[in-house]
Amino acid sequence: MTSADKARVRVGLFGLLGSGNLGNDGSLEAVLGYLRAEHPDAVVDALCGGPEVVTARYGIPATRLHWNRGEYRTASRAAAIAAKGLGKLVDVFRTAAWVRRHDVVIVPGMGVLEATLPLRPWGFPYSLFLLCASGRLLRTRVALVSVGAATIGNRPTRALVRWSARLATYRSYRDAQSRDAMRAMGVDTARDEVYPDLAFSLPAPRASAPSGSPGPVCVGVMDFHGGNDDRARAEEIYRRYLDGTIRFVRVLAEEGRPVRLLTGDACDASVVAAILDAVDSPLVTAAEPSSLADLMKEMAAADTVVAVRYHNLICALKTGTPVLALCYAAKSDALMDRMGLAEYCHPAREVDADRLLEQFRALEKRSAELRRTLTERNLAAARQLEHQFTALTAAVFPAADHTQAHARQEAP
Repeated sequence: MTSADKARVRVGLFGLLGSGNLGNDGSLEAVLGYLRAEHPDAVVDALCGGPEVVTARYGIPATRLHWNRGEYRTASRAAAIAAKGLGKLVDVFRTAAWVRRHDVVIVPGMGVLEATLPLRPWGFPYSLFLLCASGRLLRTRVALVSVGAATIGNRPTRALVRWSARLATYRSYRDAQSRDAMRAMGVDTARDEVYPDLAFSLPAPRASAPSGSPGPVCVGVMDFHGGNDDRARAEEIYRRYLDGTIRFVRVLAEEGRPVRLLTGDACDASVVAAILDAVDSPLVTAAEPSSLADLMKEMAAADTVVAVRYHNLICALKTGTPVLALCYAAKSDALMDRMGLAEYCHPAREVDADRLLEQFRALEKRSAELRRTLTERNLAAARQLEHQFTALTAAVFPAADHTQAHARQEAP
């Protein structure tokens, strides 16, 4: 590192980034946009799940989150189990060494304080705890920015999440329910604010004007087996979700509607394949989005969207396209309520194709009105995120960096 680099603020970005989840990468992209606009002199790198992808796509140096490359593979043999155990120990020192090199570490959005999908305590919750504990010990400011949270039943996971939040320098949440959940788990949230999801700060294409005749429908899918508390019913939940979605798509195709299947994570490809295999129609096609920008482009061209993944919902809402949400967690209901579409939610665990079609037709009848509502709500969300980034700068960036940013703003 040169002497010039040492004088610049050093910012680390942390999370399951570059690992195939488009929502996580969208949050990363939003924070990079903020840093490049407000802190262009910062030296930025990442500790993340997919370092090669992050470096190739975003042009920043990145380090692998875990020493053990098989961290997220099920360990059955003694050697694999031993490697996982050793990896947990090695990661204590790797994480601390990485944190020490930074003035600020930002965890950009994501549901890092929740367990609404299957999650083991010694996976990401442990990694987040190591980050926040290292930050406190080494006096590096750690910021959890517009993150999602939920009350957690599993005691070890709850303890790790609670202590991670307590040890962070700055916390903000993407909805009020997340803040309430952390308060219920014993975190003092008196100074914590609620802002929209970071993806609402990303640029979005303008939605196509409906042609007047029934047009294309985007259906966002998910490899959904329920959450941590649903492990005993995981296969039943998956079959019900998949069967209901297949029936819904089949009816649309029979009515002559083009249907575009969309994913939000690499693991969703198997669901797309199952639907295409079950619905033999040239009207049903699949996209292969590699970013939230790709998702938004697809959704902007649709008349209506039906989606389950949280960030697929955000992409539809951001483009102003009316969306019906298959909700698997309270965060989806809260998002739809914030954007004025609370009545267009359907439980992902109990998909009823007849009821889903009924809600879909009701949504389409109000399309023009809802597009106007979404335009207004999107403008409000963008303004709130501007306030969030101002607050973040004041809370965690060194005072000298504040002065430089102010000077840039005042320059002619």
